[in-house]
Amino acid sequence: MGVLNVTPDSFSDGGRYLDPARAVERALAMQAEGADLIDVGGESTRPGAPPVGEDEEKRRVLPVIERIAARAPTLPISLDTVKAGVARAGVGAGAVLVNDVSAGTLDPEMLPAVATLGVPICLMHLPVRPQEMGWSRTALPEDADVIAAIVSFLRERVEAARSAGISPDRLLIDPGFGFGKSVEQNLRIVRRLADIRKALPFPVVLGTSRKSTIARVLGPDAEAADPDRLAGTAATVALGVGAGADIVRVHDVGFMARVARMADAVVRDAEAPGPTRYAV
Repeated sequence: MGVLNVTPDSFSDGGRYLDPARAVERALAMQAEGADLIDVGGESTRPGAPPVGEDEEKRRVLPVIERIAARAPTLPISLDTVKAGVARAGVGAGAVLVNDVSAGTLDPEMLPAVATLGVPICLMHLPVRPQEMGWSRTALPEDADVIAAIVSFLRERVEAARSAGISPDRLLIDPGFGFGKSVEQNLRIVRRLADIRKALPFPVVLGTSRKSTIARVLGPDAEAADPDRLAGTAATVALGVGAGADIVRVHDVGFMARVARMADAVVRDAEAPGPTRYAV
């Protein structure tokens, strides 16, 4: 899943793709590098990011989705939004997946809207609003069992989605690496991803790309040498694929697609029929 932020303030690539034409070219480049789908977002979810109104978010994402759908009709488009109105408009423009970092908790209309639209939705663990998050700071007690908290939250959101009319085969889950969690809690997510997958039998999306936890672990010298945090992202992508991640959400698609392919080749049973498990 290639990240395409059409925002002025995202933590990594904010401001680069505000022009729809440039955004579309970036999407096509990521497809050529190996992206299986593109995640378009018009509202930053970095810690402390100000909220964006629905009309402004639509203004940012709809032209991009429409143009990608026209230029690359076989490239699936995910829409990263917490607003039902944006989801409806985005699916109408060509998006085929809703990626809601709040799992439907910030807009009570989101789950019913997705049920009506008939598209899949990714439900992410979010213990606190993005505006209230700190960089690699936990919104949970430091000694909390973060895996149990994630599983409990997502299990409840899965039931809410099913009650709203969303078929279980249209549900994906995301443990929310980097969202309201400490460095150790984030590392525990990757370490115990297989346990999350076992507890919740849905496709797992893992988004570790360029997150601040990597900088905290590797330190300032590594940050200066590798400002895009490729080494740390590659390690978490490889471990995530090995633990059962189905989709890895990344900025540096070409590099991480190779990492994911290699990790998958190591852990996959060569005798097993069918496609590889993960997607980038």
